[in-house]
Amino acid sequence: MTTKPNPLLIQTACQKTQETELESIFTAKLPVITKEIVRSLGRKDSLDHVGFPMVPSHESLIEIIALIRAILFPGYFGEQELDKPNVEYYLGGKIIALYKILSQQIAKCRMHECKDKLKVCSKCTAVGKSEAINFLSKIPRIREMLSKDCGSALAGDPAAKSFDEIVFCYPGFYAISIYRVAHELHMQNIPLLPRMLTEYAHSKTGCDIHPGAKIGESFFIDHSTGVVVGETTVIGKNVKLYQGVTLGALSFPRDKHGNLIRNIKRHPTIEDEVVIYANATILGGETVIGKGAVVGGNVWITESIPPKAKVVVRPSEVQQMIKPEQKKKINKTK
Repeated sequence: MTTKPNPLLIQTACQKTQETELESIFTAKLPVITKEIVRSLGRKDSLDHVGFPMVPSHESLIEIIALIRAILFPGYFGEQELDKPNVEYYLGGKIIALYKILSQQIAKCRMHECKDKLKVCSKCTAVGKSEAINFLSKIPRIREMLSKDCGSALAGDPAAKSFDEIVFCYPGFYAISIYRVAHELHMQNIPLLPRMLTEYAHSKTGCDIHPGAKIGESFFIDHSTGVVVGETTVIGKNVKLYQGVTLGALSFPRDKHGNLIRNIKRHPTIEDEVVIYANATILGGETVIGKGAVVGGNVWITESIPPKAKVVVRPSEVQQMIKPEQKKKINKTK
């Protein structure tokens, strides 16, 4: 007995065949597209990194930050239950792990800028190890600075209830913590990595602090979102910033060929005990905000301010707009 073919099965088989043929047509074009992309790598303005040593990866960056925070703030991050008998063992393990990954990533950054352009350079590897040790030796001092920053936050913000709340919750303190680390690496002339660290903090907090900025102790950023601190900014002790503050460059001078002149002071100096309120903009390398000055919100400053001065925007005059018919009613009541 002959069974009749199932029309539904035939239709399904035909559809699969058509889909397979169509997929083959499309995938056949992929090698051509790949060749075009490879050909574009030969252009002088091509944005590629082919033939150079790998720079620190995003995953390595996150691991470095996690290890550094666990060492800077033992018990807050990483393993939570620490006591005095096991803290040395715990920190020893974290420091070894940080040394290994940090020395590797510093070496990669060095190899990237090495004149020999070698993917494996013994000199850069040795520099990576020595610079990692150099940085690790600075951690006690970084912890001391951050302790003063945290104390400034507690003293300056009535909403802050404890050091724990600041360390766990405050994005400004997070940004300052990563800045303190990145600044030390910047001072060691480590390429790329310091900027990568602060830009990661920027993406997490909305607070953009260049690692080249020089910032004194007991620094506090309240709310942090939208704050910009430029590369050549100098900030003294006990300074407080609010959200949206910009410490930027007034202009970008160029040489006779039209190229930007680098390595000059472009950003302002903020002396000790200054308070700068929300959305204030202070620009220029020659601009100095004197000790103890208060800069009000939404102020635009391009000239120096003397010590203990108070700079505010003049309150706008409120004009009551009255329609003609309303004036008649007012006059009648009189």
